Amino acid sequence: MVDIEKCPVKRGLSIFEGKWNARIIYELIQQPTMRFGELNKAIPEISNTMLATTLKGLEEKGIVKRIQFNEIPPHVEYSLTESGLAIIPVFDAIGEWGEKYTSVD
Repeated sequence: MVDIEKCPVKRGLSIFEGKWNARIIYELIQQPTMRFGELNKAIPEISNTMLATTLKGLEEKGIVKRIQFNEIPPHVEYSLTESGLAIIPVFDAIGEWGEKYTSVD
């Protein structure tokens, strides 16, 4: 019997599960460091609660890092971890595949 949980493809694809994970990763590829408000503006369709929840999930998976600055006023910045940066070639490959094999109607 095969243990599907040990499958590296399944584990890799789990990063893209959820409606917003790929979009947040994409935005952090475009602008490597973003504040919460900047991400919210870049993805106007997402609610504050869903953005916070998704960022926390990506942080728990080791894809996004959160840095809190205890200044006046305090702020938080998000960026991709080393593991998150390693996803960039995957995005590039998906983009190339999309251009070659999908069409815009």
